[in-house]
Amino acid sequence: MKITILGAGAWGSALAIALAPRHQVILWGRNSEVIQQADQTRQHQGFTLPPSLQLSADFNQALAHVNQSDSLLIVATSVAGLRPLSQALKAHSVPNLIWLCKGLEEGSLLLPHQVVQQELGDTLPCGALSGPSFAQEVALGKPCALTIASNFPVLSDLVVSALHSSAMRVYSSDDVVGVEVGGAVKNILAIATGVADGLGLGLNARAALITRGLAEITRLGQALGGKLETFMGLTGMGDLILTCTGDLSRNRRVGLALAQGKPLAQIVQELGHVAEGVRCAQAVQSLSRQYGVDMPITDAVAGVLFDGDSTADMVRRLLARDAKAELN
Repeated sequence: MKITILGAGAWGSALAIALAPRHQVILWGRNSEVIQQADQTRQHQGFTLPPSLQLSADFNQALAHVNQSDSLLIVATSVAGLRPLSQALKAHSVPNLIWLCKGLEEGSLLLPHQVVQQELGDTLPCGALSGPSFAQEVALGKPCALTIASNFPVLSDLVVSALHSSAMRVYSSDDVVGVEVGGAVKNILAIATGVADGLGLGLNARAALITRGLAEITRLGQALGGKLETFMGLTGMGDLILTCTGDLSRNRRVGLALAQGKPLAQIVQELGHVAEGVRCAQAVQSLSRQYGVDMPITDAVAGVLFDGDSTADMVRRLLARDAKAELN
């Protein structure tokens, strides 16, 4: 199958590496110097690139590669880059489209599929690929499980046939909203868990944050039209556990650094990669208030990131909440 991946960051590169041995894959990046160097050295993002993987900084060439009905275009930008890239796709014939980004668009508070629909309409076969997966492990061929969420069954079948392998299990879902909400909110909760770990609050506190965090994801997701069972699966509970506990989690590292007293600007600079939970916290907080959904952990994280609250204030706020029934 012919596959083009737009976005040569860690996740896009890792997926390209995983797919290149079985498919004709082009990995596109906008920085021609970076792409040229990667092509020459066959090293990129800390990964060794397989000989069969083609690199390109030519947008038109990358899109021409996937203009057939059984080809696949994968967008591996951040949520912030999804709209401008979708706008650029209007001039091209795109038969099948999926995206990897997780979060909400700042300002509009839209989920990724809503951004794509605004720019490209609602007839293009498209969907979100999500689930618990660190780029480094995918690039090394370690096992993972993902979900393709789409309202187009033919697209879901295409993605499953292309990506499913001995190391990558791919499941399908028609709950695009639920899958995207899980992928967005779990990054915020990973920051909270990193703070708790950094403050030495213990494994009991971590388990409590993850469990109550899942309740927040579920409340918001159902308010937006997501299905309850989605949040118990790979893109809800699974992705949440991985991001909150894994040492490779960028968002968890943000929380650990906040617990050390580092300012946010320094943390982001030292991280060197996008931590979507930082960008997403205020957007999710605004959306929860718009829909009247109680999300105290999200509120506490936003307070630390943007309102000058200390991490100690965050803990006090959460512990001072009134007792309530667990299933509320």
